[in-house]
Amino acid sequence: MTGGRAVILGHTGKNFAAGMSGGIAYVLDRDHTLYHRMNEDMVSLQELRDKYDIAELREILEDYEKETGSALAAEILGDFDSSVKDFKKIVPNDYAKMLAAIGKYEKQGISHENAMLEAFEEVTA
Repeated sequence: MTGGRAVILGHTGKNFAAGMSGGIAYVLDRDHTLYHRMNEDMVSLQELRDKYDIAELREILEDYEKETGSALAAEILGDFDSSVKDFKKIVPNDYAKMLAAIGKYEKQGISHENAMLEAFEEVTA
């Protein structure tokens, strides 16, 4: 994954996210053991607290439930405010640096496209 979003509703195997270079994964972690199975050298695990992340997760789940009729997605959406605490946000460390740098440049009034270019130069220098 290089910049997209993924929602994982099933069990993950060991060394989860090894090789993940970009994008964000929202992982359902009801037993709160994901940190035992992930590759901590490459990614960070975060609680889902940001309102934009929560809205994005909800939208993805709504689309998924609509398109597939998933009973699990319907269950999660039925009590979303409670269920969201069982999700973790997984972000590759280098991708997080890029996102932070892009945000810094956008706050300076630079367009998103130019902010991406400036961030790339900064992070890869």
